[in-house]
Amino acid sequence: MKKIFLLVIALFVLAACSNASANVTGDWKLVSYGSAANPTTAVADVDTSINFDAKGQVNGNVGCNGFGGSYEMKGDTVTFGAMVSTMMFCEATSDQEQGVLSVLVNTANLKMNGNTLTITSADGASVVNLARK
Repeated sequence: MKKIFLLVIALFVLAACSNASANVTGDWKLVSYGSAANPTTAVADVDTSINFDAKGQVNGNVGCNGFGGSYEMKGDTVTFGAMVSTMMFCEATSDQEQGVLSVLVNTANLKMNGNTLTITSADGASVVNLARK
């Protein structure tokens, strides 16, 4: 009986830990984006930044346009609310902006490894790789 009780407690603790959300709060720099099989390196010499705040808001700039919206974490899944963005055309960063913002929609998967965060689209085809600033 004692072993069963300990096993039940251990399973409860494991289940609780598996639902814990990664701590994405803070500033992140874009490293790469695009195809999960072959990501494109972020445009050099472009100050990119994505900030996740503790109140469920995300904002940043991944080229020449600013963006913002809401997010909600559940375990290793993030659900993004509607995003707003400025609409300037910047040829040098257009592909980068579209690639990043296309992943920050609806539900995506997260994977943290130290100071690296990978956001993968729900279909697994696209990624955004970030480094903590």
